[in-house]
Amino acid sequence: MVNQEQPHYPLLIDGQWVEGANNRVMETYNPATGEPWATFACAESEDVDKAVCAARRVLSAPEWGGFTQTQRADLMFKLADLLEEHAKTLGEIETTDSGKLAAETVTQAKYVANYYRYYAGLADKIEGQTLPIDKPDMHVFTKPEPIGVVAAVVPWNAQMFLTATKLAPALAAGCSVIIKASEVAPAAILEFAKLISEAGFPDGVVSVITGDAEGCAIPLTSHPDIDRLAFTGGPETAKHVVRNTANNFAVTSLELGGKSPIIVFDDANLESAVNGIIAGNFGASGQSCVAGSRVYIQKGIYTKVLETLKQQAEQVVVGNPLEPSSHIGPLCTLAQVRLIEETLAKAIEQGANILAGGTSLPELGSGHYFAPTIVECPHNDIETLTVEMFGPVMSIVCFDSEEEAITLANASKFGLGSGLFTENLARAMRVSQKIQSGICWVNTYRAVSPIAPFGGVNQSGYGREAGVQAIQDYIRVRTTWISTSSEPMGNPFVMR
Repeated sequence: MVNQEQPHYPLLIDGQWVEGANNRVMETYNPATGEPWATFACAESEDVDKAVCAARRVLSAPEWGGFTQTQRADLMFKLADLLEEHAKTLGEIETTDSGKLAAETVTQAKYVANYYRYYAGLADKIEGQTLPIDKPDMHVFTKPEPIGVVAAVVPWNAQMFLTATKLAPALAAGCSVIIKASEVAPAAILEFAKLISEAGFPDGVVSVITGDAEGCAIPLTSHPDIDRLAFTGGPETAKHVVRNTANNFAVTSLELGGKSPIIVFDDANLESAVNGIIAGNFGASGQSCVAGSRVYIQKGIYTKVLETLKQQAEQVVVGNPLEPSSHIGPLCTLAQVRLIEETLAKAIEQGANILAGGTSLPELGSGHYFAPTIVECPHNDIETLTVEMFGPVMSIVCFDSEEEAITLANASKFGLGSGLFTENLARAMRVSQKIQSGICWVNTYRAVSPIAPFGGVNQSGYGREAGVQAIQDYIRVRTTWISTSSEPMGNPFVMR
């Protein structure tokens, strides 16, 4: 039932704002208070089918399917302008819904406008080729075409960014898209959907839905008319998603979890290294797939860096995410708090030492707050070094040699991000190429750009988002052969 005193978000399907087929409504909670603050409609399989049918229809319609690449780009530029204009509203809604700091959500909402501009600029540079074919009297050319209907499954964390990395290249390629927002904290994406309509995209080009697994996610990812699936989420969910694509053979990319290492060598600029470690673990309250939660510090500077980190942790302000003075806000779900507590308890049993934090902070207004935590690990088999907790927890390990650091960094099933701090350029080049990860930051951390590919290896998934190459993942190539000979075709039983 819709609470008239709370904001309510319907679904955007085929250009219309609608309730779900069964009129089911879910509440979304403000982590800062632990109280429900808004409601949203839940999609059912019938709603998914309507969205997919509309997406298929517009691909061959004069509106969208008949648009030139330049016309598509014009709409994307307009969407980028609207996104920038409404960044404060979008950011504050995301903060209220997910607990992420407004300082980050507002800035991120504004910055991701650049993703739409970047791919709008690429839209009219998708080119075919005339091939220098190795057969006489043949003219052969290729033509790039939209891959088709795209399902973009987006998580609650960094949702504006992770929507842009899928939606922007898909639109530039001429695809139609169904965005499936997480049923946890979906309000920002549903608010963003209003801008899609305002920008003038034809009905059906982009639909935005949300709901639970049975009613929404499974029907979408297994729908026979989905051509491309772009998924960001956890590895366990991804396994189900991959199984679902057996029903449609959709081209699939997976951006999954991480347990990223940060290596600090004894020649590093220590101020930069400490700031990088803090950014990689306490930034976004640790709720980042690239969180650098495995920190390896060389023996010669271990004690000094550890003491500095403890001092910095004591200065971190945990509080209301809408307040500019806060550094860490509440975690999005109570399940994250429970996982952190359970993982820390196991780590202590294994010999780990909690140097800072380690407790929830319910006195701040809800049970979602957790103190910035530093775990000193006597070896690399501590629970906090393997579990992705999605919270402000860093684990510290001492190492001796470069070879040991590389071995420790690669002792993970994940491979999304990594970081290293050193003033030795040769070492930076050498080590960055040996770490098994899709991204390596050197003397910095947690930087992104529409120009730079983003993605991982191993259990962190496959495929890349952002960068020039990403647009190719939303394109199929048609090859056309034309005989220019005036002679009849030869022996039909021999391949030419």
